[in-house]
Amino acid sequence: MRLISQNTMSQYSTNFLLLPIPENPVLDCVPNKIIKLVVLGGSNVGKTALVVRFLTKRFIGDYEANTGALYSRKFTIDGEQISLQVQDTPFVSLEDDNDSICCQEQINRSIYWADGFVFVYSITDYDSYRVIRPLYQHIRKIHPNANIPLLLMANKGDLLRARQVSSREGLQLANELGGTYCEVSARENCEGVHEAFQQLCQEVGRMIGSCNGEKRRGLHLIRPKSPNMQDLKRRLKQALSSKGKSATTL
Repeated sequence: MRLISQNTMSQYSTNFLLLPIPENPVLDCVPNKIIKLVVLGGSNVGKTALVVRFLTKRFIGDYEANTGALYSRKFTIDGEQISLQVQDTPFVSLEDDNDSICCQEQINRSIYWADGFVFVYSITDYDSYRVIRPLYQHIRKIHPNANIPLLLMANKGDLLRARQVSSREGLQLANELGGTYCEVSARENCEGVHEAFQQLCQEVGRMIGSCNGEKRRGLHLIRPKSPNMQDLKRRLKQALSSKGKSATTL
């Protein structure tokens, strides 16, 4: 993994709990208590695989259609208990003119709600890389003056023979957007995925801590219903079962 970022967390708890999130989470900025991340990107770039890898340390290659799952994880940063909320999202695509993007309203609500952003593209799909710049510009329209903690993740780093996007291009784009860049493999690079998410959490935590309890302005947006731990286990079990059947057939 190639990682260009700030210092790693001083302390990270290995004990975590996935919890269902209320449909209307409070948008108040509570210093050092809640961190809200949204994961965005094109189709088939591995967004869900990266989220599940981070939350469970498991890798599953096949998933049901992404309807926008929202998960919560408890961990410790700098000796303080934090509630991390991670919003997975459906894919974003380029419009025909290639200068703008097409995304669901659900994604717009998630962008408004989030404190930090994870942009994902696949190194094997140049179009997924091209989505990122207009996606960032779209976020800037929603948050024109805000500080935007941003992580650019180049996924599928294990498929080097199929590479269409160089590491240099990824780093150049991250620098242009003012974010952190890392190249990982959700399939093979569990530690790299964890480190990247953790460092973004640290950056967002510092930003939230500096807000001094000021409330975030805007609407209380309706959130999608969140899956619980049983639903996540069901999806993992289903994917594992499908893999087992395929192996038996072979």
